Amino acid sequence: MKTAIIAILCLTSAAGSIYWFGFHRQAPMTPSDHISTLSEADYARGELREKDAVTRMTPRMSRELNEIGLSLGSPVYIRVFKESRELEIWCLHQASGRYRHFKTWRIAAMSGLLGPKLAEGDFQAPEGFYHAKKSQLRPDSNYHLAINVGYPNRYDLAHKRTGDFIMIHGNRLSAGCLAMTDPSMEEIYTLCHSALANGQPFFRIHIFPFRMTDERLAGETQHRWYDFWMNLKEGYDWFEEKETPPDVSVKNKRYVFQ
Repeated sequence: MKTAIIAILCLTSAAGSIYWFGFHRQAPMTPSDHISTLSEADYARGELREKDAVTRMTPRMSRELNEIGLSLGSPVYIRVFKESRELEIWCLHQASGRYRHFKTWRIAAMSGLLGPKLAEGDFQAPEGFYHAKKSQLRPDSNYHLAINVGYPNRYDLAHKRTGDFIMIHGNRLSAGCLAMTDPSMEEIYTLCHSALANGQPFFRIHIFPFRMTDERLAGETQHRWYDFWMNLKEGYDWFEEKETPPDVSVKNKRYVFQ
């Protein structure tokens, strides 16, 4: 495998907190780098890459889900926490009508500080309430497999925020995206692809700066994004209480939940 070039960026917030993010730049993965049996030419074709990954991941994902009373193809919900660099997938438990936690993956690379994305080129990962439908799956991505999170959403547009093509993807390279390892991305992609193929019209992707507990937010009352984060907390609390993600709309430039 080609040698990676690794850089670490340290940034200091106004409050004096240090945030560090790794940028792992490497060539796109080739068939010899993982257990795919595709030829190099076929690997370059997104639809074959997608089929290959989903075919290989389906038996294991099905088995792991079945072990905790869930099933592959059930609706999914993605929740991201930037500070701890965690991406969770929750799956609908059909009998109860509530979502159950399936698995948490570590985000391999992510750029920027805590706080929302504001503009093209600011290297920020967004925060807020997004969703993805089938057209937002990008198996032809240069970064193995990818899911477009749907930035900018209506809230972002109401606040005149710019930028686009913010992805969850493989290949460990981030410039505002959420970069995963390729094996992790194959699992995430398979879960989302299977849910959409089984009839879920879209799945929600909710991105938070951190776990929105009262205790954690108590230390952020002077932060420039405190009011924004308190609005995000309404959606976070909804899911924590009801174990089902809320329907989200935008009114008077604020998120509204129902």
